[in-house]
Amino acid sequence: MNISFLKWNLIIAWVWVLLGFVSGFMLGSRFHEENWLGGYASHKRRLYRLAHISFFGLALINLMFYFTARGFAAASSQTSFASWGFIAGAMTMPVCCLIMAHRPKLRALFLIPVSCLVAAGSLTIWEVLKS
Repeated sequence: MNISFLKWNLIIAWVWVLLGFVSGFMLGSRFHEENWLGGYASHKRRLYRLAHISFFGLALINLMFYFTARGFAAASSQTSFASWGFIAGAMTMPVCCLIMAHRPKLRALFLIPVSCLVAAGSLTIWEVLKS
């Protein structure tokens, strides 16, 4: 199986781990400020934390997909679409969180990463069942 396109999922996984560390450092350097971003329970601060944790969560998803898809008997268009869906979901989730932190009315933006991830997950399940 030609798995060259899967390398992007592996790259995204490790870059997202690094970005999780960096964003954690940036958030952590201000956590002691009680009213930073409106206080601990504020909408803005919660979305910043969600953006931070999404780096780690979606890194793991891309890493799991990389190892799962390597086991498929043959590369298919569904596998390729799933690969790019996981990448698009990983790239858009933290961006959408940060946009929504400052523009709550744009919450419909979450449809972009969620749709990418649901489609990619569904295609992956289909491919796992076929193999």
